[in-house]
Amino acid sequence: MDGIRFAFGTLTVLPVRVTRWDRAAARSGMLCAPLAGLVVGLCAGVLGAVLLLAGSGPLLAAVASAAVPAVLTRGLHLDGLADVADGLGSAKPAEDALRIMKQSDIGPFGVITLLFVLLAQVAALDRLYAAGWAHGASAAAVSALAARLALTLACRTGVPAARPDGLGAAVAGAVPTPAALGAVVLVTACCAGLGAGLQPYGALRGGLAVLGGLLAAHFLLGHCVRRFGGVTGDVFGAVAETAATASVVVLALG
Repeated sequence: MDGIRFAFGTLTVLPVRVTRWDRAAARSGMLCAPLAGLVVGLCAGVLGAVLLLAGSGPLLAAVASAAVPAVLTRGLHLDGLADVADGLGSAKPAEDALRIMKQSDIGPFGVITLLFVLLAQVAALDRLYAAGWAHGASAAAVSALAARLALTLACRTGVPAARPDGLGAAVAGAVPTPAALGAVVLVTACCAGLGAGLQPYGALRGGLAVLGGLLAAHFLLGHCVRRFGGVTGDVFGAVAETAATASVVVLALG
């Protein structure tokens, strides 16, 4: 229960009080991150499906599904994505880039990145909702699951923290690699099973969507570790949004 509280208390705005903030709670909490993603994804999918069935059209349903994760995280992951874009775009040394990322304002790189990422999410979801409410709703759930699963992988052993304090330092390297890989197998199998009931080759598409999201997040994580010397809370947010966007784009292909 401490791990579940940690996951929901740090990754959502749901009224869950974190009772422990030690290494053990961080380890179990980040292993439970996909569970928080499932709740967020189901909320996004249900709202989109209700709007579509009420006659809103696929575009409005897609906008609503993209907005729910932002609301349920107070835009935390989107803010992290913008900060990382500003840090990477500055082309400055790691210490200066980290200082830029810690500032409260958003620079031009962050604004441009947010614009195109949200456009990509809405465009992909619009295509999927056009195929039916079940396709769009399930895609919203898969996207949220992939995003939080990417966080579990980003917290695996061997990934250092860029700063000695903050959320990044609290969870960096906390999850044993075998446990993280086990979470990947479990979540990928669940998403494949979800897709299997929707269309031919749905299981393959669901599994590939998760793996595609994780692959995109892996490349960003590796670049950030090389560039900044480790991970921060902002990097985790950027990794989550990257996985969410890549996974829903994969589902929209074909």
